[in-house]
Amino acid sequence: MIDAGGRIGRSFAPERQQENTSLFGALSEHIKVKLQEGPVVLASYSTGARERLAGLIEDEGHIGAVEIADGTRIGKTGLHLAVWALEAGFEGPLSTDPGKKLTVIAEQDVLGDRLIRQPRKRRKAENFLTEHQSLSPGDLVVHVDHGIGRYQGMEVITAAGAAHECLLLEYAEGSKLYLPVENIELLSKYGHEEGLLDKLGGGAWQAKKAKLKERIREMADRLIRIAAERALRKAPVLEPEHHAWEAFAARFPYQETDDQLRAIEDVVSDMTSGQPMDRLIVGDVGFGKTEVAMRAAFVAAMSGVQVAVIAPTTLLARQHYATFAERFRGFPVNVRPLSRFVSAKEAAATRDGLARGTVDIVVGTHALLAKGVRFQNLGLLVIDEEQHFGVGHKERLKQLRTDIHVLTLTATPIPRTLQLSLSGVRDLSIIGTPPVDRLAIRTYVSEFDAVTIREALLREHYRGGQSFFVVPRIKDLPQIEDFLREQMPELTYVVAHGQMAAGELDDRMNAFYDGKYDVLLATTIVESGLDIPTANTMIVHRADMFGLSQLYQIRGRVGRSKTRAYAYLMTEPRKRLTQSAEKRLRVLGSLDSLGAGFTLASQDLDIRGAGNLLGEEQSGQMRDVGYELYQSMLEEAIAKIRAGEMEGLSDADEQWAPQINLGVPVLIPEEYVPDLDVRLGLYRRLSGLHSKVELEGFAAELIDRFGKLPREVNTLLLVVRIKAMCKRAGIAKLDGGPKGATIQFHNDHFASPQGLVEFIQAQKGLAKVKDNKIVVRRDWKSDADKIKGAFAIARDLAEKVKEEKKGAKAKA
Repeated sequence: MIDAGGRIGRSFAPERQQENTSLFGALSEHIKVKLQEGPVVLASYSTGARERLAGLIEDEGHIGAVEIADGTRIGKTGLHLAVWALEAGFEGPLSTDPGKKLTVIAEQDVLGDRLIRQPRKRRKAENFLTEHQSLSPGDLVVHVDHGIGRYQGMEVITAAGAAHECLLLEYAEGSKLYLPVENIELLSKYGHEEGLLDKLGGGAWQAKKAKLKERIREMADRLIRIAAERALRKAPVLEPEHHAWEAFAARFPYQETDDQLRAIEDVVSDMTSGQPMDRLIVGDVGFGKTEVAMRAAFVAAMSGVQVAVIAPTTLLARQHYATFAERFRGFPVNVRPLSRFVSAKEAAATRDGLARGTVDIVVGTHALLAKGVRFQNLGLLVIDEEQHFGVGHKERLKQLRTDIHVLTLTATPIPRTLQLSLSGVRDLSIIGTPPVDRLAIRTYVSEFDAVTIREALLREHYRGGQSFFVVPRIKDLPQIEDFLREQMPELTYVVAHGQMAAGELDDRMNAFYDGKYDVLLATTIVESGLDIPTANTMIVHRADMFGLSQLYQIRGRVGRSKTRAYAYLMTEPRKRLTQSAEKRLRVLGSLDSLGAGFTLASQDLDIRGAGNLLGEEQSGQMRDVGYELYQSMLEEAIAKIRAGEMEGLSDADEQWAPQINLGVPVLIPEEYVPDLDVRLGLYRRLSGLHSKVELEGFAAELIDRFGKLPREVNTLLLVVRIKAMCKRAGIAKLDGGPKGATIQFHNDHFASPQGLVEFIQAQKGLAKVKDNKIVVRRDWKSDADKIKGAFAIARDLAEKVKEEKKGAKAKA
């Protein structure tokens, strides 16, 4: 082994963790020391990150850093900037001059993470909702403090001589409210087209919110009890034998996506926990949910318990049975079907096998829920597309699932299911990554047009594919049959619907599957489960008569291979659509990205509301305040109950934001990011960032996407940092000017009275209390002085709150 003299470089972790220490000041001092020993290279992951770090160290006095493309450009002295993907920095002798030392500082040494990295695969479920919420002028929105208003657009107003971008909200009686962009998190979408505007400054909204809080507290309490009861119940610990598991997993003919692997890990972890699993897997059609179910079934069956796989339609049940039977062939597992496609004799044999324990996995329809079906040792229940089961079926499922593992698969969860999962009562895994080479489905919404349909069906025919033609009712079939006969004599078609005899329907579906017909003319029986890779054009007749998730499922029957698929949603010519039908079609037309089922479910939640989670009646609780605010209030209540903070829950309110007025420009200029929706999205994201590392990462991303940061954006980032510090300190309002700052606390209360006395004494006569406010005198000549000074005051007060909490914990 040869020691070349290299050593791991310095980490700035201690400075990073202390808000009252200047991280970049410490970096600057380190660079100064190392420049005396030889050249210093600051290595970043991207051009944007390099520019951001260059600007930050320039502010610390390091002017004239040299950008280099590779190692041969490193001089014998000076500071160099490079795009160089290093996990950690190092020090060692300089190859061109061994008397000098080379110091390389990596971006991760300073910030603990890369400023710009690949998007994290695991996105929180609730983030899907806000990511896809764009505001249009005229939309109804909910302000936490002022209630339901109408968003009228963005306006730049001048306050204290500085430009400030605000969202203009209109309330009852024509009242206007300008909401600063840095406080955008106080706003959420109402989710309904119509609603009464609240009166600005009126007490009705606060009364409504207080009443709802009490109801939410009760609901959260009941939800927690349900979750707690589930946690106390015991279920068999099911663990796969390693060799058999590896052999089974190796049979999967595709490469698992990251999301799919994570969902499988979640499921296996649940099944080995000793508590009953209740997990919802949300993934688009064709994204690999069935594989997750098969892995779970394998674990259960090989552990000696029975598995029931329930699908909503006979077609889907038959397809699942074929898939399971093929996959489990060669393993000591008996897989049997149970649906109306099965003869009476076979069905009786299957029921007998379930009762005696000789059938390990049964795949069927709701026939499995019949009273006559008895299981000897049921351990896992897999429910596919839960939204298609009626209330009666669901009640029977509830009886089955008391102490067994339950796995639910869906592309578009019903609002109540989604709500339960987002509230943390059910576990949720999202498969949002499409399989390799999968293309998004092109969707067109238009009135019924014979020329368009003829062109679409013939194009699919001439590229060697097949098409679906879906109608909402059986009585619509003859009309479309006539249309196909007259307009497209060159194509062959076959008709299928749910009232056909099982044998005849089976023959027709098999014939279409084998490519004997060009077009399958069918009712909604195609909605679930048909997997025909050659069928890549879909015509939906009277699309306005279908539900949103139903349309999404139907559209998902095409585009299951590497071929581009097309879906045409047709409405009746010259017929006015209902408002909700129009909204459904508009939403589906706009969701052209892969993996949009979860987004669609959230839109459905907005359009329909979730109803009452714990009973069958629909309630207007969500309609009172809009979905997003309702959800955050419920999550807050659940978190507090879990932390044991039951008392005072109705009064406590975490949903407030500090107001910062420093007379400095706060906006993302229109010339920098011209697209309004993109700007709104950036503001929305920015409101969720708190630490300096997160904000620097955001800044580097902006540089990579839009170019060098304008001064106003830099100021905005600094104001957001001050705001985060004010929230920690409990400061509701901070006004700053050339002669100092005025501070007002949230609810006129500061968490550490003793700490406040110490803070005022430490100011040596430059701070005093006046009208429930703290007035701090300073001499701030420039904007930079104001920003640094305001941050220092907020930081010192936040430190006092932190010490108080630490002391209270120590006493407890």
